[in-house]
Amino acid sequence: MKYKWILFDADETLFHFDAFQGLNLMFSRLGIEFTQDDFAEYQRVNKPLWVDYQDGVITAQQLQNIRFQSWAEKLKVTTQFINSAFLTAMADICAPLPGAQELLHNLQDRAKLGIITNGFTELQQIRLERTGFQDYFSTLIISEQVGVAKPDRGIFDFAFSQMGHPDKNDILMVGDNPHSDILGGMNAGIHTCWLNAHGHQVPEGIKPNYQVSTLDELNALLNS
Repeated sequence: MKYKWILFDADETLFHFDAFQGLNLMFSRLGIEFTQDDFAEYQRVNKPLWVDYQDGVITAQQLQNIRFQSWAEKLKVTTQFINSAFLTAMADICAPLPGAQELLHNLQDRAKLGIITNGFTELQQIRLERTGFQDYFSTLIISEQVGVAKPDRGIFDFAFSQMGHPDKNDILMVGDNPHSDILGGMNAGIHTCWLNAHGHQVPEGIKPNYQVSTLDELNALLNS
């Protein structure tokens, strides 16, 4: 094993993240039918907010509140109420990606494992507990708690301090998002592996050290 530390993103790297399914479940609990058109409108607001969050323009709390503003007004509840109900629903439908369990099991005695996620605290901890994954990880870094998000180098520097400042050549960052995970790892001076499940083109200026399409492929790569 070339690396002593493997850092993972969470959503769509270790766990399925089906926002439509989560919103559908959350709104059904409130007695509301949530349609694909509703989802398209939600994403129209939500996606640019995530870019602003990753760029440090807005905070995690602002993102959580702004994206549910119109629904909160319609339902006469707080944005915090809806956001919390959404994260609860996402925890209830959480499932590991294929190969995640086997990969972590194979790596646990061969390297130290950590998570660096831009996802929200309320969801991360529950998911790790429910899947039984929490015991695999010695470090859990959540951008909402640190105050900066990937690809900002600051969140990686915070992680390195929690990890005891290992040699950067001994660290690999694995993630599905080239703009936050891979660029973030590059900014931090560590090796990266892009989990490119959908065969996308590598964006200009972003150069992962490795590219895999599945976690099984990553498992084979790290065991070779």
